Amino acid sequence: MSGIKKIGVVGCGTMGAGIAEVAARAGLDVLVVVSRPASEARGRALITASLDRALRKEKITGAERDAALAGIAFTTDLGDLADRQLVVEATTEDEDAKFGVFRALDAAVGEADAILASTTSSIPIARLAKAVARPGRVIGVHFFNPVPALPLVELIPSLLTDDDVYDRTERFVTDVLGKQPVRCGDRAGFVVNALLIPYLLAAIRMVETGFSTAEQVDRAMTLGCAHPMGPLALADLIGLDTVAAIAEAMYQEFREPLYSPPHLLQRMVDAGLLGRKAGRGFHTYLP
Repeated sequence: MSGIKKIGVVGCGTMGAGIAEVAARAGLDVLVVVSRPASEARGRALITASLDRALRKEKITGAERDAALAGIAFTTDLGDLADRQLVVEATTEDEDAKFGVFRALDAAVGEADAILASTTSSIPIARLAKAVARPGRVIGVHFFNPVPALPLVELIPSLLTDDDVYDRTERFVTDVLGKQPVRCGDRAGFVVNALLIPYLLAAIRMVETGFSTAEQVDRAMTLGCAHPMGPLALADLIGLDTVAAIAEAMYQEFREPLYSPPHLLQRMVDAGLLGRKAGRGFHTYLP
């Protein structure tokens, strides 16, 4: 076993809430850092709603639901993470913002062998590791949405990540959280998004050029390729702002046209049409 019992999560949006939930369901002591009290209320509501769904589907018992909620505490002070053995950064997909979080975590997390992880979906880990005095303890741990349901975790060591940090993180993800990890090279997009994002962008370009509609593209891929969800519905689920941020990070690294965010995607993000979380993206969603 990894020996990790106390974890911190920075951020409690969709990903942060999911990570906090799976850690609490594994019996861990979870401390979530949020920017303000209102974020705590939203994060707690996300976690509670997810646990309630699991209870209705008989995946957990009422006692397990209550124990998970009791295992999660909130704070607005990064300094409260001093005793954590593993901290996962789950803030917005913005390199400068994440760099600032890691710089603060380096000062706040006092445990000598504590692991500092990011669940970034596209930013190379070596860039984030430059924010800390001991870059060997930084690693990428990329979960997938919805975290409680999807088994995959991409583990991304940088060239500076200590072998022991990778080994302990892999054991933690596998033995404690019950996830299935794959090791990825430290390049923008890692494995899944390096394959997925060009597919999503190609679908967006079909709509942008008038070649097809969002409904027809999604229908074609679900019925013709047996995909459980069409590419534009999937982009809406991920969040169009997140898709754009991942695409931009990959384009900045590789300068390949297939990674360049289409103008339609950028304008939709500018307009706040972010997908499911906004009620409207390529499709419209009821509240």
